[in-house]
Amino acid sequence: MEGNIRTFILMAAMTALLMGLGWLLGGRGGMIFALVFAGAGNIWAWWNSDKAVLRQQGAVAVDERTAPDLVNLVADLARNASLPMPAVYILQTEQPNAFATGRNPENAAVAVTQGLMRILNRDELAGVIAHELAHIKNRDTLTMTVTATLAGAIAMMGNIFLFTGGSRERGGMLGGILVMLLAPLAAGLVQMAISRTREYSADHDGAVICGKPMALASALAKIANAAKRVVNVPAEKNPAAASMFIINPLSGMRMDSLFATHPPTQERIDRLAQMTAPASASRIPPVRR
Repeated sequence: MEGNIRTFILMAAMTALLMGLGWLLGGRGGMIFALVFAGAGNIWAWWNSDKAVLRQQGAVAVDERTAPDLVNLVADLARNASLPMPAVYILQTEQPNAFATGRNPENAAVAVTQGLMRILNRDELAGVIAHELAHIKNRDTLTMTVTATLAGAIAMMGNIFLFTGGSRERGGMLGGILVMLLAPLAAGLVQMAISRTREYSADHDGAVICGKPMALASALAKIANAAKRVVNVPAEKNPAAASMFIINPLSGMRMDSLFATHPPTQERIDRLAQMTAPASASRIPPVRR
């Protein structure tokens, strides 16, 4: 409950930021427009953002005929979690990663990358999928897709402010430059706070669903170490969706490295180790800095 209240407050802060940009662009009328824009964006995200994210990431739908092992594994874990069977997608990138999306458990999807299936064994892959199913069960998928939509809108309005200059009484060109730089940064910080709140609980609940906390811990270590060496091109083109992935998919070549959307991987591993024997963490390769 505390986590849900914190998430609500953070999302309200992001909406307020969007309204503030509207005020800078056009005073009271601009603020009202931004409020309507935010509401319309949230309604759109409720119904369509899952499809948009999958399309942006180049996801390809699979079934029992095209990827029987993966689909059957998702089905088994969904039964363990008492969830409806989600749609299953494969992302055409060699970076190991995964995410879930959808407005509710009845309209959800799990997506894994080609690279993920190459480097993980079955237990580790089950741990990652269970983590994503935990997001679906906790309805984090809707929260993060709406948050990503708002973050993208804030970045877009910051750019509009730069090129239009906004109202001269409210900052002009200099204000536009500051808004363009600071508004996306503030939105990213809010995304970071929301994502961190959700990732720890998804790790815990995912470990319960798959029944093997250290398999998920091992998967996190492998993904974190390998993801740094492989660029995820679709994710780089759509950085607002980075918080949806199990591990940050961005290379850090831009300002993304200044604020992480995910908790430290080693801390996540340590928390998972606490769910089993105290010595379990020693069997997981450390995450390279």
